Amino acid sequence: MRQDLLEKYNVPVPRYTSYPPANFFSTSFTAADYERAIVQSNMASPDHLSFYLHMPFCRRLCHYCGCNAYAMQKPQEVERYIEAVHAEIDLVIKRLDPRRKIAQIHYGGGTPTALPVRFLKELNTHMLSAFDCIERPEIAIECHPGYVDEDYWHELMAAGFNRFSLGIQDFDEAVLKAVNRKSSLLPTERIVEILRSKGASINMDFIYGLPRQTVGRFAETIRQAISLGPDRLVTFSYAHIPGIYPRQLFLEKIGLPTSDEKSRMYETACDLLASAGYERIGLDHFVKPEDELFRALSDGRLHRNFQGYCTRRTTGQVYAFGVTGISQLAEAYAQNTKSIPEYIERVEKGQLPVIKGYALRKDEQVTREVIETLMCNYRIDWFELKERFCRPLSELRRTVGYEDSVMAAFARDGLITYDDRFLTITPAGRLFVRNVAASMDPLMKNSDKIFSKPV
Repeated sequence: MRQDLLEKYNVPVPRYTSYPPANFFSTSFTAADYERAIVQSNMASPDHLSFYLHMPFCRRLCHYCGCNAYAMQKPQEVERYIEAVHAEIDLVIKRLDPRRKIAQIHYGGGTPTALPVRFLKELNTHMLSAFDCIERPEIAIECHPGYVDEDYWHELMAAGFNRFSLGIQDFDEAVLKAVNRKSSLLPTERIVEILRSKGASINMDFIYGLPRQTVGRFAETIRQAISLGPDRLVTFSYAHIPGIYPRQLFLEKIGLPTSDEKSRMYETACDLLASAGYERIGLDHFVKPEDELFRALSDGRLHRNFQGYCTRRTTGQVYAFGVTGISQLAEAYAQNTKSIPEYIERVEKGQLPVIKGYALRKDEQVTREVIETLMCNYRIDWFELKERFCRPLSELRRTVGYEDSVMAAFARDGLITYDDRFLTITPAGRLFVRNVAASMDPLMKNSDKIFSKPV
């Protein structure tokens, strides 16, 4: 990576896992607004259902974590939380059209695998008994392999899970110790063998930019991952925002890699994975060529929600359950309270536990589509968007704050190519696709929101 580009573009910008980003959500959006949005979602596209369940508990909190995680509570308190999640599911599904089909179920955290499997199985049964599924739905769970034995892995598959995201982060014990993360209880090779025996899909998640990591040592971690042959592999850039997540200050005491070192970790990982036959998807995902995500990217039809990249086949409006869960509907976002006691209390009273959200105006729905298309597929076809939204090209570009002088500057730096119809991110510009997207985000004009850097 050219040092001048790193210095110029490594500035805070949104990740755009949603548009608008979650820090634009407002408390003026209420549970009543969410209830109306749920009903309206039955008549919107996509019509598939995607359910997200947030399991917030962790046996140990990792210092780098930017997730909404909480220390493990007493068994009776955990069970009361699970009962509240069941109650919230009932509050939502009674407002959904029963003819709709489930495309995705995704468990995140926290650490979902810190819970007894029976809780997860009961939740799956609750949702799957209420709706039919599309062919080959994704029933996915984020797993911390540090506490999971052989029996637990088998029980997860018996509970209906068919995609497993292994939160390895790094194979280097020195790195894991520095960030307060427990290493895998079983050899990773054995975990892969168990999951493969039942035909499960395997994702492996890694983070670069952590203390004790070097370009060479992170390369060894990626080589080890490649040798295990996961279906998908993710290399997340560590987002250091101690003003929001104070526990990250522990990492400053140890010392963090420089932006240049981080960029070389990323580039080295990309080169190794490409040499091994993996195809890059979006900012940080790598898949095998036969993966449906790569086919979707090749067709310009890749999609993304809060759970990650998906195809149009598995795309659904997202209905989230549990503390801090964010529902992602066609015309609105709604986020649940972060307080576990408040969450339980409100749900037990029959109330949707929404604490804030955002209703998108028509222009913002257009901007969302433009940014999502660019972030997922690295290309915008303005003519196709013009037809989809039935707007003149000049109006479409004005809606997103498109400025030709800004695009010319990106082009001079080698980040994009563009003409009247297409805007395309170059291979060299992919690391800074967030910057290009932010240039077409009217909400970023004079914004005082806090974001992470691309690298």
